[in-house]
Amino acid sequence: MPPRIPAARPGRPLELSIPRLQVTAPVVGISTEQGALIPPSNPQKLGWWTGGAQPGARVGSAIITGHTVHTGGGAFDNLALLRPGDDVAVATSRGQLGYRVTTVTTYRKQTLAKNAAHIFDQTVPGRLVLVTCEDWNGKVYLSNSVVVAQRVT
Repeated sequence: MPPRIPAARPGRPLELSIPRLQVTAPVVGISTEQGALIPPSNPQKLGWWTGGAQPGARVGSAIITGHTVHTGGGAFDNLALLRPGDDVAVATSRGQLGYRVTTVTTYRKQTLAKNAAHIFDQTVPGRLVLVTCEDWNGKVYLSNSVVVAQRVT
C-alpha cells in the first residue's frame, strides 16, 4: 500500500483550476469596498476575500470572485456551466486542495443581497464559494452565479 500523502493545511490561495471549463487563473487577496467584493481589475485574475476563511479551513466560506466579460476573456466567463460533481483545485501557500462542486445557483442582484449572510457565512463547515456576474443585458449584469464546493482532498 502506498504511503498516504498528508492533506494540505489551510493556506492563502495562489491559483485556481477548473478542469471542466479549462480555466487556470492566479488568485490575489481582495477586501470589501463599501460592503461589496470587487474582483481584481485584470479579468484573468481571481480575487480571494481575505476577510473570510482560507481554502482548506475546517470552518467558514473561502470566497473567490472573478470577472465575467460579456465579450469573452474573463476567468469566470463560464462559471454557470459548472454542475454538481465537477472538480475544482486550489493551489495554496501550503499545498494543493481538491474540491467538488455541490451547488450552482444564479441569483438576481436583489436576491443575492438577501442571501449574502448565507453565501458569505463563516460559521459553516469549510467550503469554497466562487462568485461572478451573469446575465448581461447590454448595459449591466443582472445576476450573479454562485458555485459552492466541498473539499475532497
